[in-house]
Amino acid sequence: MASPKRRFKDSSYGNLARIGKAFAAPKRLELLDLLCQGPRTVEALAIEAELSIANTSQHLRHLREARLVESEKSAQFVEYRLASEDVAHVFVALRQLAEARLLEMDQVAREYLSERKAFEPVESAELLRRASAGEVVVIDVRPESEYEAGHLAGALSIPVAELSKRLAEVPSGREIVAYCRGPYCVMALDAVETLRNAGFCAHRLEYGVADFLVRGAPVERTSCAPFSSAHGVSR
Repeated sequence: MASPKRRFKDSSYGNLARIGKAFAAPKRLELLDLLCQGPRTVEALAIEAELSIANTSQHLRHLREARLVESEKSAQFVEYRLASEDVAHVFVALRQLAEARLLEMDQVAREYLSERKAFEPVESAELLRRASAGEVVVIDVRPESEYEAGHLAGALSIPVAELSKRLAEVPSGREIVAYCRGPYCVMALDAVETLRNAGFCAHRLEYGVADFLVRGAPVERTSCAPFSSAHGVSR
């Protein structure tokens, strides 16, 4: 019979493995990345991740069993959200670890982003500092619902799909910083291209809301919070 010490260790590492197993699927990571932007229904997640509703529900079930996400019935829909900000912190840490240790991460990014001429000469940490200090005009180019769920304090909401028609709202004669969902989202790339073609000095901030939270940047919310108020409790 295993000793109490061994049972304690086995149980502790077993629970850690539950979290690791929940993260161990590319599509689940994509779903978590989407939920870092704010609550979403199963149907909305399925469309964004290009999955069937059945597959999306299955992935969400694994995440819910690991208590990484929580769900709430809203009318005829079920809405999911991150269980707490801790999940966003772990997601960013995992992404940063992969970027630091796996050369493939950098290669894939370079192959795709270099085609878009997306590499900016300004370091993202410096851009974030200047954005937080109000030294540049910051535009959140995600859908408005994501902006309302959480955005960098002081950022303007101009979804990329509307940007070309709303250029008059962008302050002239100032440096512009556009951000979206994070380093693997291309909405900010499209926004910078539109802005530069219109004569603005614009840069892409590759951070998203999860990065702002991790780095302690001020995040404002104008709708329901993107995270559950319960921590580690499954509904």
